[in-house]
Amino acid sequence: MENNHLDNGTSIDENRRHFIGGSVGASLLGAGVAAGLLSSSVTASTLVSHGPSKAHRMAHYKAEQLERVTQDLVPPPAVPKHELVATGKPKVVEVRMTVEEKQIELENGTKAWVCAFNGSVPGPMIICHQYDYVELTLVNPKTNMLAHNIDLHAATGALGGGELTLVAPGEEVVFRFKASKAGTFIYHCAPGGVMIPWHVAMGMHGAIMVLPREGLRDSDNNMISYDKAYYIGEADFYVPKDPKGKYKAYDTVMGSMNEVLEVMKSLTPSHIVFNGAVGALTGRGSMTAKVGESVLFVHSQANRDTRPHIIGGHGDYVWAAGNFADSPQRDLETWMLAGGSACAAVYTFRQPGLYAYVNHNLIESFLKGAAGHIKVDGEWDDDLMVQVKKPTAIV
Repeated sequence: MENNHLDNGTSIDENRRHFIGGSVGASLLGAGVAAGLLSSSVTASTLVSHGPSKAHRMAHYKAEQLERVTQDLVPPPAVPKHELVATGKPKVVEVRMTVEEKQIELENGTKAWVCAFNGSVPGPMIICHQYDYVELTLVNPKTNMLAHNIDLHAATGALGGGELTLVAPGEEVVFRFKASKAGTFIYHCAPGGVMIPWHVAMGMHGAIMVLPREGLRDSDNNMISYDKAYYIGEADFYVPKDPKGKYKAYDTVMGSMNEVLEVMKSLTPSHIVFNGAVGALTGRGSMTAKVGESVLFVHSQANRDTRPHIIGGHGDYVWAAGNFADSPQRDLETWMLAGGSACAAVYTFRQPGLYAYVNHNLIESFLKGAAGHIKVDGEWDDDLMVQVKKPTAIV
C-alpha cells in the first residue's frame, strides 16, 4: 500500500511545498561496467596536464554547449570506468538512480529495512571531472511507501539538490548541477525532519568523486595515477532487540520506524558495516590487487567519524578531507574521516598476501563489522619482511 504521508501526517505535496520553501531544519568514456568482479578499470591513456589556466577556462561552458554522455552506475565496491585526466571540453554526465525499499541481511539472519539507491548499500559511486555537469534522474517507484530525494554534497545551492528532487512514490525527477569543486563527497536522502537521519541510517547514502581535470597531483605537481579503484561505504545500523535480546524483524519499512528511531537516539549502533553487511568485502567479496599496482580507495561515512586503515599497508597519498585542491598527505598509517564526508587514499602494494582494510576503532571493526579484505598476488620480498627464526621452544 502506498503511503503518501510523512511521520507527522504531512502529505507529500504539502511537504514538498514546505521543503522547497526552505523551512526544513560516463561513463566518461561511454557506457561500461567494471573490469572483473569488483574493481573497475581506469584509463590513463592521456596522462597529460592541461594546466591550471586551461582547467579554469573550462568553468565557463554552459550545459547546452556540451556533449552528453551516459554513465552506467555499478554496485560498490566497483566504480564506473573513467579517465584519470579529462580530455576535451566538460561533459554533461547523465546518471539514473532508482530507490529500492527492501530488507537486507546484515549477518546470520539479522535483517534491516533499507532504502537503497539502485538497490545497493551504499549507493553507487558517481565519477566526473571538475566543471562537468551531472544530470541525475531520480526514480521513486510506485511500489515504495516513502518520499525520497537526494542531497549531493558536491552540489552548490538548494540544499544540495534536496529541495529540487523530492519525489513521491510513482514519480521521477531530473536534476542537474555543475561539479564546481574537485574532491570526494557523499550524497544522501534528506526528505526533511526526522526522516533525514532515519533514511540515512537505512543505508540511503553514497559517494561522488569529482576529479581535477588535470588529474590527481602531489605537492610538486607530479601526476598521481592508479591502476584500479574501490569504493567502501561504511554504514551504521540500529536494529532493535526484543526482551530476550534477540534482534527484531519487521514486515514493513514503516513498521520498523518507531523502534529503530528509539535505538538511534542511543547513538549506539548494533552494526557498523562496509558495503551493506558484515563480511561483504571478505571471502568472494574481497577486493583484489597485485604487487606493484596502485589502488585508489574512496571511503565514505554519512553519520559517524571513522578511521580507515590498511593493516600491513599505508596511505601513500591521502586526501583525508576529500579536497583534491589540497596537496595530499603522505605515508599515513591511519587517517581520520569526519562523519558526513568521503576521503580518498592511494596505496601501491609492495607485498603479496591478505590485507585487512578496517575502521581502526577495532571494537567497531571486529565486533561490529567494519572490516574488509584485500587479496594481493605477487612475489614476496624478504627485504621488506622476513621471519628470521621460526618459533622454537624456550629452554
